[in-house]
Amino acid sequence: MTGLETGEKLQRALEKEGDQVTLAKKSRYLPDSISVSVSKWAEEQFQSGKDGVIFVGACGIAVRSIAPYIAGKKTDPAVLVVDECGKFVISLLSGHLGGANELAIRCAKDLQAVPVVTTATDLHSRFAVDVFAKKNGCAIFHMKAAKEASAALLAGETVGFYSEFPWEGELPEGLMLCGKDGSPLNKKEDQTASETGKVPETGIAVTFHKSCLPFKNTVHVVPPDVVLGMGCRKGKDAATIQAAAEKCLEEADLYKEALQAVTSIDLKKEEQGLLSLAETWNLPFRTFTEEELRAVKGDFTPSKFVKKITGVDNVCERSAVLGCGQGTLIRKKTGRDGVTTALAAGNRRIRFE
Repeated sequence: MTGLETGEKLQRALEKEGDQVTLAKKSRYLPDSISVSVSKWAEEQFQSGKDGVIFVGACGIAVRSIAPYIAGKKTDPAVLVVDECGKFVISLLSGHLGGANELAIRCAKDLQAVPVVTTATDLHSRFAVDVFAKKNGCAIFHMKAAKEASAALLAGETVGFYSEFPWEGELPEGLMLCGKDGSPLNKKEDQTASETGKVPETGIAVTFHKSCLPFKNTVHVVPPDVVLGMGCRKGKDAATIQAAAEKCLEEADLYKEALQAVTSIDLKKEEQGLLSLAETWNLPFRTFTEEELRAVKGDFTPSKFVKKITGVDNVCERSAVLGCGQGTLIRKKTGRDGVTTALAAGNRRIRFE
């Protein structure tokens, strides 16, 4: 069985590289063949949240099997197709955000095969904002603007770039560094843009803030660098706690995806409303001792009542700052319905490779 041999060879190589791989076999000639159809198997892989799915066989079978379950670039897993002889590795779906292109190149190297990557930015060696977001561990929003940015770069046009964060590496070809208002920061570029009228209409903003729109068409790249510090009365219900957290983000103009954790004092480590929020939002819930919180440096909003109960004058602000590595408080304490919230940001830097 040539296809089985190729699959087993690839499994061994990927596992050696540290990947967890499950090899499913589908053939009437194999006693351990899966009993469900290939389409049903594909559905199970998509629903299970797998990072990648690799078909060994014909491309047409793979396409027909996954077609009903394709949802979108931000959620679909990487899908590859390898011919049964292991000569070609095709990046079929979710090449950038799902990582199919990189996985195809890796698998091709393992099999000594030819990687087949068809995304235009890769073919023309152009900057791709979705790859940039993925490599920096960021969420991405306004995918229509992202497509327009790629199209502009492929057409040789300039795309604006604005960042609320310091960055490392060289600005890729085709990107123009701009301010929060979308105007070029480099004097020469500013003069050229004014003379030609070619101030970028499309651009990228690395930001926490939903209202940050420097360009007519702005794609948002959102780093998960904010910590939500919380305190609450004992036994506070989950719905009230979530409503307070949502209101905090709304008033701060922040994406929920900007959060990296929820924090509090260790007296609240079993507080079900806080645990429920962290689980619902898929965030870690970290707590700190009274001594740890008291040692945090900064100007915090004191409360005699909180100090009487916890031993420290403020929980939400101090835990937020500590939770992001002695970061910067970006929203001070707000009390609402027996719940207190605060936000702090870390010291993240973004990177161009």
